[in-house]
Amino acid sequence: MRVLVVEDHAKLALAIAAVLRREGMAADVCFDGNDALAKTAVNRYDVIVLDRDLPGRHGDEVCRELTADGNGSGVLMLTAAATIEDRVAGLDMGADDYLPKPFDIAELSARVRALARRSRVALPPVLARGDLRLDPARREATRAGRSLQLSPKEFAVLEVLLAAEGAVVSAEELLERAWDEAADPFTNTVKMTVSRLRAKLGDPPVIATVAQAGYRIKGA
Repeated sequence: MRVLVVEDHAKLALAIAAVLRREGMAADVCFDGNDALAKTAVNRYDVIVLDRDLPGRHGDEVCRELTADGNGSGVLMLTAAATIEDRVAGLDMGADDYLPKPFDIAELSARVRALARRSRVALPPVLARGDLRLDPARREATRAGRSLQLSPKEFAVLEVLLAAEGAVVSAEELLERAWDEAADPFTNTVKMTVSRLRAKLGDPPVIATVAQAGYRIKGA
């Protein structure tokens, strides 16, 4: 899951991103509306956490532009204005959810996960392939009933591969979906993470390497 946090208060933005990363999400951060639109033009986000009162380009304008472009990301709008009228206005301009400040960070995280599930096309709540099971909401993964102790990045890579339902996923797509923009595209971080994941999944091997294409989950 990849999330963009757009919030002009840097301390709050970085705190939100840190919590989301601890829960295995890839989180990018920006502090104004113009930068937000620039990032969404080149990156695909499952959810955008969008402060309403932004410099550069107001959050309302950002939300309207994302909706008009058919961006496809779930938008969780944040604002200090908490009246019913404000919430209705935010939802009417295209936001998918609305959270007034101050908010509980655990609630924000739960709303982000819920929006991400809604934005995915026809994916079941538990992803399965052969004897492999992954529950994104509970952050649990098992193989043949055995609990898998995965790092956040290993969990994210496995989730992307299972969601592909046996289709090949390139290393570039894994990097885009499971890491944030700080990841160096010229490192072998994807290869190393897949290698560690394979070791934890055990035998028989369940992740196949497709030469010059990427990786896929084996099994029916």
